[in-house]
Amino acid sequence: MRKPPPGITPPPSPDFDRLVDRTGTASLKWGLYGQDVLPLWVADMDFEAPAPVIEAVETFAAHGVYGYARMPDSLLEAITTYLATEYSWPVHPDWIVYTPGVVPALNVVCRAYAGLGEGVMTLTPAYPPFLEAPPNQERHLQTVSARLDEEGRWRMPLEKMERVVDPSTRVLLFCHPHNPLGRAWERAELELVVDFCRRHDLVLCSDEIHCDLLLDPVEHVPATLIGPDAEAFTVTLMSPSKSFNVPGLNFAYAVIPDARLRQAFKQAARGLFSLPGCFSVVVAEACYRQGDPWLSALLEYLRVNRDLVEEWAAGLGSGVTTTHVEATYLAWLDVHALGSKDPAADCVAAGVGLSDGRAFGTPGFLRLNFGCPRSTLVEALRRLDGVLG
Repeated sequence: MRKPPPGITPPPSPDFDRLVDRTGTASLKWGLYGQDVLPLWVADMDFEAPAPVIEAVETFAAHGVYGYARMPDSLLEAITTYLATEYSWPVHPDWIVYTPGVVPALNVVCRAYAGLGEGVMTLTPAYPPFLEAPPNQERHLQTVSARLDEEGRWRMPLEKMERVVDPSTRVLLFCHPHNPLGRAWERAELELVVDFCRRHDLVLCSDEIHCDLLLDPVEHVPATLIGPDAEAFTVTLMSPSKSFNVPGLNFAYAVIPDARLRQAFKQAARGLFSLPGCFSVVVAEACYRQGDPWLSALLEYLRVNRDLVEEWAAGLGSGVTTTHVEATYLAWLDVHALGSKDPAADCVAAGVGLSDGRAFGTPGFLRLNFGCPRSTLVEALRRLDGVLG
């Protein structure tokens, strides 16, 4: 359980039950379907950011000059301290490369480490940009579907990966914890993935932006710490965006210990990335220095929401199921039993917007975001009873 540093008085407990009206804020989440549809689709929570983050923004806004920014030493120190404290990960500031988000970073990884027409492998279902980045950069996308074991737990399909990998494969895009499966990969599984990349001479790109959102009593181990040589071929993507609900500030970073890989990443990104926004720098530092009490309270709230969704799914009589969510605030619903040609559209018609599994490379599934006030979730599940029940 996260606790505030010694000598720091925690702020008042956040009110995650409070409904925040997001109309008129250019919200992608709430603007796509309109106010008659409850949006439980994009990975954007309906909670106010931590109070210290809001205060930091207000203080900076009062300054009145919003010029070009850079990543100051104080922010780099906040990031490295956070990673060392939470994950026993000794990161040197020079390893950190700014990126405006994980999505552009995925595209740069494809450009940097695979040539035209060469292979980039990923596990499906996958966060859609994992599937889009390779063809966007004229690289060959190689997909391998996750394996559901007899206990109903998603597993790494290593035998399939061995069949798909070929001499042209250069990169493995890996999601850890996994979006949308909600798996928090265990050390033994990571060891197999790292060994796979080592044996096939692949760059391992590990997207770890959900690593703070562990709902089960499990440990997150950065992939780059698995084995004495993993740093030589691993690029880790990180951001405070999901943990502290600040995705609209467009701030992320790659941790690249190997100098050769780091230079290749920077070269591939040249002219494509802007400087970090001045507000994003302020927000990121406030998240890493003062956001832990809020995050601890968030995880407690999300666990209850997660349990509510899983109990609801278990009670459906239609054959719709979901697997246990170990991490993230995203549930993955198997709706094959409905036989619907467009289950996402059916849900919208019932007043709930969910993410369509087709965008994740896996038709017949829906992704449900339970990062919202409980009253919103309860009402959404009530509406879904009519179409998924």
